[in-house]
Amino acid sequence: MKKLVLYAIIFSSLSVHAQKVTGYWYGQANVEVAGIQNNYLTELIISQKGNKVKGFFGYYFKDVYQSFVVKGTFDPKTNKLVINDIPIIYFKTNSTMNAVDCITSFYGTLRISKVKTELNGYFYRDKKYTYTCPDLRVNYTLFTEAKVTDSIFKDMASTRSFWKPQPPAPDVVKGNDAQQEAEMQALAETANKEKKAADSKTDELKQEDKKTTDPVVTTPVEKNPVVLVPVPSVVQADITKIKEDFKKRKQIVSKQIEVSSDSVRLSFYDNAEVDGDSISVFLNGKLVVAHQGLTERAFNVYIQLDSSLAVNEVSMFAENLGKYPPNTALMVISDGDKRYETYLSSDYKGNATIRLKLRRNSVANSN
Repeated sequence: MKKLVLYAIIFSSLSVHAQKVTGYWYGQANVEVAGIQNNYLTELIISQKGNKVKGFFGYYFKDVYQSFVVKGTFDPKTNKLVINDIPIIYFKTNSTMNAVDCITSFYGTLRISKVKTELNGYFYRDKKYTYTCPDLRVNYTLFTEAKVTDSIFKDMASTRSFWKPQPPAPDVVKGNDAQQEAEMQALAETANKEKKAADSKTDELKQEDKKTTDPVVTTPVEKNPVVLVPVPSVVQADITKIKEDFKKRKQIVSKQIEVSSDSVRLSFYDNAEVDGDSISVFLNGKLVVAHQGLTERAFNVYIQLDSSLAVNEVSMFAENLGKYPPNTALMVISDGDKRYETYLSSDYKGNATIRLKLRRNSVANSN
């Protein structure tokens, strides 16, 4: 009898430790306020190694999608997942373009059944937002068909994108400015090139069909394809171009700042007149945020510094020069309760770069 009890304990222990939260999770977060119907469609892509997790948290709210790099911990004994410092747009915001973020922490519990695997919990607001931001209740379901590997995170970056009305077809465009007409013309030329390539491929398949008795299945091609918005492959090509252009430009280091925390928040503002400046942000040469417009309201980037490096480099890449060149920004670094301000200026020749150095005692404490 004692042996059976011992085997049961060992088996129970092994089964608990075998549980992991690695995977692609999707769900809905709801505001915990009576009479409020606002909700957020959310996804969580995470990988677990030991008790540490890393990955991406993203959500859709009204007309905006945002994603962030996240790190946290998972306790296999209690099945509890904790991820701190997750920014989520305030639920009563009228304009997502200039919205205020509520800083939350996710506390979830892993539940595994024969029917499905769930991760249920709350996004709890930071104490300083007690009277403004409500807690969000969330129910995640594991998407079992998606496989999560380290390669998935290689080229992923924090993003922010808005939905816009589709532009009218080229033959009914009237009164557009020169830039819009040029963009539409470029899309039309791309469509024509793709059509010619498809027609050529179809002709080749037809010729092969005559030479063999095996049937050849071809995909019909539209006679008049109309491209209204870029497809995902075009977006990916755009990100690739930003990375390539970043490497071609010089790294102009303006300042070195010593910080005590290996996780800091960067806030970017347009430091002069708002003139349409748009930037991307790189950390140690890797893209973390793309296509961010600079306004009088800050957009925030949360970064994890690499403690194995002597210094970490944060670079601002100018996607355009705005109305009044060069592309300028005020960057505020929040390091715990300390705050540092620095002005950045970049153009098509150089990337404005600052260096962040971790204090030795903070590195020792983190290890």
